[in-house]
Amino acid sequence: MTKNVFVICEQRDGVLQKISLELIGKGRELADHTNQKVVALLMGHQIESLAQVLINHGADKVVYVDDPMLKDYMTEPNTKATCAVLAQEKPDIVLVGATSIGRDLAPRIAARIETGLTADCTSLSIDDESGDLLMTRPAFGGNIMATIICPEHRPQMATVRPGVMVACQEQQRSGEIAKFDIAFSPDDANVEILETVMSTKKSRDITEANILISGGRGTGKPENFVPLRDLADQLGGEVSASRAVIDAGWQEKDRQVGQTGKTVRPDVYFACGISGAIQHVAGMEESGLIFAINKNPEAPIFDVADVGIVGDMHRIIPKLTARLKKEMGE
Repeated sequence: MTKNVFVICEQRDGVLQKISLELIGKGRELADHTNQKVVALLMGHQIESLAQVLINHGADKVVYVDDPMLKDYMTEPNTKATCAVLAQEKPDIVLVGATSIGRDLAPRIAARIETGLTADCTSLSIDDESGDLLMTRPAFGGNIMATIICPEHRPQMATVRPGVMVACQEQQRSGEIAKFDIAFSPDDANVEILETVMSTKKSRDITEANILISGGRGTGKPENFVPLRDLADQLGGEVSASRAVIDAGWQEKDRQVGQTGKTVRPDVYFACGISGAIQHVAGMEESGLIFAINKNPEAPIFDVADVGIVGDMHRIIPKLTARLKKEMGE
């Protein structure tokens, strides 16, 4: 008999990743709907102190595996540990972040425990009649949304994009914290990590930004992203882009907003030269305040914008940046 919602949490260098808290939040919602518990799995070395943080964000139980073998992420040790814990806990649902680590780990787990896996989900809910997990993700290049179920195998597994779900507010809660011991062998370290080099990029992940200045096909050419960057720097934000811009090679893939990119929830979102195709809107419609600048008054982006400006972004953005600098005394 399977039960409970199981969340595989991610930490790097002893720091919980935001996606872990988002998944705990969604897990809490699913578990409350089915009268089950949220169980979090935490793996690493010297990470026991992070367990209470997960409980404070909504987990009922935290199972942690602490071993020097898990200090840096390696596929085989983490897969072995996860499968051993799953065999003990027998969860009904398993949620994993669709990060570089999660995308490496989840399919290997699914193969070993012989269950299905729905990747890059943007929505999760429970079917009231069957009790199955409804896992929704973009399909056919983001042109349609497909809802997938796994009725014949357990656990039901899904990876979820960062920024899609909302973390619960942290509060003091009590819960169970259990250490899981596993015997690793030298053969489990099937790769050797010689050196870890941190990225020197100054830009933040767009899912972490409070303000995003996003450019679309209407920017015209890559050089026209310079004014967007100036505005972002002035506001303490980041630059993002639509799929058309990414496909043209004007911005890096990790800057893409939309069904086939990243889902974002900034406090303020500027859509500059973006028409507002449904695939893009699905990735940013939960933003706090949406500004749209487009020369076409019939552009669909105005349907979701809080403030719409019909005009030439190449004239409006520099003037807005200049006015902000003046108001801020720069």
